[in-house]
Amino acid sequence: MTTSKERVIVLTSYERKSLFRFLTLYLSSVFVLLAIIGYLFFENNRASMKSAMKFEMMYQSRMLSSKIIMAAMKEKKRKIDRIRFLKNLKHCRFEVGYFDKNKKPIYSEIKHVTDFHTDFYVNDMKCYTVTEDKSGHLGVYYIVLKENELARTLRELRIRIIGYLVLSFILMGVVGYFLGRLFLQPVREQIESLDRFISDTTHELNTPVSAILMTVQSLRGIENKKLKRLEASAKRLSVMYSSLTYRLAGKVEPDEWLRFDQIIESRVEYIRDLADSKYVSIALDLEPTLVYMNEQSAYRLIDNLLSNAIKYSDKGDSVTITLQKNVLKVKDTGIGIDKEKQKDIFKRFHRENEERGGFGIGLDIVLAICRKYKIKLELESKKGAGSTFVLFFPSRQPFNGLRPSP
Repeated sequence: MTTSKERVIVLTSYERKSLFRFLTLYLSSVFVLLAIIGYLFFENNRASMKSAMKFEMMYQSRMLSSKIIMAAMKEKKRKIDRIRFLKNLKHCRFEVGYFDKNKKPIYSEIKHVTDFHTDFYVNDMKCYTVTEDKSGHLGVYYIVLKENELARTLRELRIRIIGYLVLSFILMGVVGYFLGRLFLQPVREQIESLDRFISDTTHELNTPVSAILMTVQSLRGIENKKLKRLEASAKRLSVMYSSLTYRLAGKVEPDEWLRFDQIIESRVEYIRDLADSKYVSIALDLEPTLVYMNEQSAYRLIDNLLSNAIKYSDKGDSVTITLQKNVLKVKDTGIGIDKEKQKDIFKRFHRENEERGGFGIGLDIVLAICRKYKIKLELESKKGAGSTFVLFFPSRQPFNGLRPSP
């Protein structure tokens, strides 16, 4: 069976919505998990780097202290130029400073030392070690080492971790996307099977519905009230059939300029028997209006709005249709809708009142048509006081000023 273009679009939209929700939840969870792992990994590495840095700096500081002690022992035999010796004293990659007992620099590559009482600390992302020599060999009581690469090293580590996390996130996103498609495949098959069933069923319904309408028109000698009731029921079946097959229709017809007021009048006349069977009056207040859309879509839009208004009206209620300045209003005095339930009535297969029948697809079709043609749709309703559907058609002018004939 050939899948129609519109069916593919609707199904793809459903799949994308479900897949988007799945991926949002999945990737949010993955992001939180990766962020926690990345943070713990970074903190662990930072602690390890600081511990290794402390060990290396303390070791180098002790080596310098040993060399100073050795030089002090030799100084007993010959005088040593202390400043020159400290300046030329071989040491590691760290900056070094030598201070007397008053914490005054004897020779220092470090401009400022804030703490002489902590053997290892970090200040402004720089590591410092302080080794105290209470004997004061060569007058050196404090050896301070400073490391300047911790900030750069941590920054590089952070960048690497973020890079790995981003790659992992992308990989998990790709995996999640294909998993989502895999999980949606059975759902898609079930939806296609259901669409095929509906299409085949409605196709079989069309023949008896058409036969009933033709037979009603040819009947004679039957009570007019019964004839009207029979014709109204047949037309109701016809409208339901049209709604069921609207989304399944494979033929795509072009949009055109339509006299929307005339279409409303024709559809009202078509469905008037159904309204009369429920003793619901229909009043029209229409001004000539041009709308650019597909003719079948226009029929479905009006039929479903009218059918919905009649369905949820009681005996003796009324329906008023106005079309003024590109604004269509379909107002009924029926049962109305609770405010908290109004957002649900446009969902497919949702029925506000189980006793009133229907398949729950009429207003879904109305919403789909409004979205397609950028028609703003509003609902004004109050429980027990009726409902008003308001449609704001976009203002457009016919091409080259051409207008369809009245």
